[in-house]
Amino acid sequence: MKIKTIGIDLAKNVFQIHGVDSSGKPIIKKQLRRSQMATFFVKIEPCLIGMEACASAHFWARKLSAMGHSVKLMAPQYVKPYVKTNKSDAADAEAICEAVTRSNMRFVPIKNIEQQTVLSLHRVRQGFVKARTAMANQIRGLMAEFGLEIPVGIGYISSRVPDLIEDANNELTGSFRLLIQGLLDHFKTLETQVVTIEEQIVLWHKQSEDSRRLAEVPGIGPLTATALIASIGDVKNFKSGRQVASWLGLVPRQHSTGGKQNLLGISKRGDSYLRTLLIHGARVVIYHAERKLKLDQTSRWINELVQRRNKNVAAVALANKNARTVWALLAHDRRYESNRQELVLQ
Repeated sequence: MKIKTIGIDLAKNVFQIHGVDSSGKPIIKKQLRRSQMATFFVKIEPCLIGMEACASAHFWARKLSAMGHSVKLMAPQYVKPYVKTNKSDAADAEAICEAVTRSNMRFVPIKNIEQQTVLSLHRVRQGFVKARTAMANQIRGLMAEFGLEIPVGIGYISSRVPDLIEDANNELTGSFRLLIQGLLDHFKTLETQVVTIEEQIVLWHKQSEDSRRLAEVPGIGPLTATALIASIGDVKNFKSGRQVASWLGLVPRQHSTGGKQNLLGISKRGDSYLRTLLIHGARVVIYHAERKLKLDQTSRWINELVQRRNKNVAAVALANKNARTVWALLAHDRRYESNRQELVLQ
């Protein structure tokens, strides 16, 4: 009997599959090792395949799509409600098989190799920045134990610490000076890694027309533009700019019942890295809007919002607006125009 839908529970070495026919009756339940996956799926007729968006999901999605199958990726939290029994690989594969057929299911865009490469650069850069910040805090804390204060700011580590190490008037011991010097060398290495990766991201940004168009939006620079292009993928996966904003967690979280609407803070769903970049970019726009002598339409809107609410609310509101603008620019193949309001309102 022909297989209509297959759910795959991905793993490192052993994959569990669950296949059903057009009536939903299970006709195949088996385990496949990694080396058997391609051989198995190339022999069966094209069908709908569902997988959770986890490790190696995009690789298998591209590989199975090349064989003619229709592949859909889903967030694991959307698959969990379909698990009927205790957790097992077989139960997970069955749940995935059922979830992928739901008409209201939300799917994750499948990324190509280039998009995955750019996102890998962003993830590694994020890790280096986190490690650099931790190292700076450790150096600042250790120096404070000896009464030596370093001002807040990542740039003061490289400029102030070497002088403090060389200062013979303080009471630092020789072994402690060597310790701090080693930490400082490691800090500089991390800083060099961050700069190198940022140069690679900017190079990709200059080669991408879509990324350059997004960078014209106030509050969106090369880092944010490249991350958005690589994460969104095919903009046709989203019906409107509001869906993009919701996908990024920049919309209110609801707790409504009994016909009473109760809106809370933002949902914070989706990619926290993208959301952080958009909000930080919005903060920069707010900072400059307060200091402009000649205000444009966006700056006036920002200043009025800051007066009514506060800067944090304004930053999230502008980030939401920029997310919707990004969708409009990509969906309609346009360039950003500051006086064109319909771009951000669609």
